Amino acid sequence: MKYKLLGRSGLAVSELCLGTMTFGNTTSVEDSIAMIDRFVDHGGNFLDTADVYVSGRSEEIVGMAIKNKRSDIVLATKVRMTTSSNINGVGLSRKHILDGVDASLKRLQTDYIDLYQVHVWDEATPIEETLRTLDDLVTSGKVRYIGCSNFFAWQLMKALGISDVSRYVRFVSIQPQYSLVSRQMDREMLSLCLSENVGIIPWAPIGGGFLTGRYSRNIPTEGRLTSKVGESAWDKRATDKNFIILDTLLEAANELGKTPAQVALRWLIQREGITSPIFGASKLEQFDDNIGAIGWEMPSEVWNRLEQVSALQDDYPNRFIEKFRRPFE
Repeated sequence: MKYKLLGRSGLAVSELCLGTMTFGNTTSVEDSIAMIDRFVDHGGNFLDTADVYVSGRSEEIVGMAIKNKRSDIVLATKVRMTTSSNINGVGLSRKHILDGVDASLKRLQTDYIDLYQVHVWDEATPIEETLRTLDDLVTSGKVRYIGCSNFFAWQLMKALGISDVSRYVRFVSIQPQYSLVSRQMDREMLSLCLSENVGIIPWAPIGGGFLTGRYSRNIPTEGRLTSKVGESAWDKRATDKNFIILDTLLEAANELGKTPAQVALRWLIQREGITSPIFGASKLEQFDDNIGAIGWEMPSEVWNRLEQVSALQDDYPNRFIEKFRRPFE
């Protein structure tokens, strides 16, 4: 396992992050703990959860699993989503964040969170209130670093600007959806993160299962893609372009002697600006497959083939700006 610094920080995280959204749901407690142990044995140190995953059960299981190796783990969790029926039980207000961090710390059986992330923008709360609260948490020692997730580029830049002017701690990372079949952040977010040195921790790096090769052009018979809702629903994945990407991925996997999931993850690991893709697994067999993305390099010719087939359409303003790029840039 290799390691990268998280954004502008001096925090070193493993090149893969283990996501725990299924812990306590489709992944049993025993398998969840075994999965974390295997991840650590492979050199992994970065775990991601959230206060709403399985209604807090994911955090509880993660807390049990890392209790005796807390200092070896970079622990990330999130706040923002609805955690109670109370009118203030949602959002990024000072009250909800302070209530949320204490509840997460209790479930995680720890006195600090390494990376505390806001799950999505809250249009009802001034971002200044949110950032001041997060800054206070870092000062208090309950939180070490802060990050965001599911932001527009303008929202991230606004937050960074306010943090700089106000001398608050700034977001060191963002957690967006990003994969071969979901590259919307290439339009603006990727270049912003490269410019501001914000770490990128992609979720759904294998397209919610679409890039595993289990699914054909026919309606799938099993897995999350049968869902009618969510980002990984079949109607969002089963497009002509995505199947062309999948065909190219399957060819690459066959050439390299790897599984499609390993190649999809490896493409992200080797992409500029990507810190640590978050992979999840419902079963230990899936974990063993995904962890096979480390320990090898994808040849540039294969990487470029995947890059080209999955690239977004050349649209405005990118194609307009490109015409006027100065030769020494």
